[in-house]
Amino acid sequence: MSKGKVLIVCSNSTRIEVRGGFGPTGHYLNETVVPAMALVDAGYDIVLATPSGAKPPLDPVSRAAAHFENDEAAFQRAEAFFADHPSMNDVRSLRSVIDAGLDSYAAYFTPGGQAPVVDLMQNAEVGEILRHFHTRQKPTALLCHGPIALIAALPTAPALRAALVAGDAAKADAAAKGWQYAGYRMTIFSNSEEKVIEEQILHADMYFHVVDTLELAGGTVIIGPDFEPNVIEDRELITGQNPRSDHLIAEKLIRALERTKIVA
Repeated sequence: MSKGKVLIVCSNSTRIEVRGGFGPTGHYLNETVVPAMALVDAGYDIVLATPSGAKPPLDPVSRAAAHFENDEAAFQRAEAFFADHPSMNDVRSLRSVIDAGLDSYAAYFTPGGQAPVVDLMQNAEVGEILRHFHTRQKPTALLCHGPIALIAALPTAPALRAALVAGDAAKADAAAKGWQYAGYRMTIFSNSEEKVIEEQILHADMYFHVVDTLELAGGTVIIGPDFEPNVIEDRELITGQNPRSDHLIAEKLIRALERTKIVA
């Protein structure tokens, strides 16, 4: 018997704007699959959803054993889970999830890769879902770049993102007012970690950094050492800093689910 349903929301984006053009993006395999597999093993059903309802694209650089502590067998298990597990293939659109009712979901999770910076952070349906979980204080977990999706809870999220890309500080500041998660302690992929991606993968600078955006909106961002596990919990919110936080955020999300069940 299932212990409950967890909604996993991923991006559909395959490229991200950088200064001078675009770079490849997607969601990270380990950030998605490690928590998903842990949830399944713990007895939870998972429902994968994206803005379009199409299966989320993987960032090519995430398909490597290096993201699984160089454990080739763990990498192969993750690849097989993403390719074959029914939950990874019965993908829903965000609208269909909302229309079917959010009350049946016990928790929310969004993994990273830079893709959420493109679509999820300004998606109105993501915002509607997050406001539901926030109002009801249901566990809400986001990993690496994933916490930038929290910006979508603002009705002005598209204007905020546009202002950040345009470098219009005044408009960005105005659009960031009234964020539901202002005052929360949280973490996200650090500026120094992002510099590695800009230099070694994108070969270009991003228009804005996710740490700065969460701080602009009123988040208290707590950054640990680069590329070391770091997960911050505050009320219903559980955020992880980087890909190496995958196992830790899974553990903390499952513990939060168990606590919520006891309280309920």
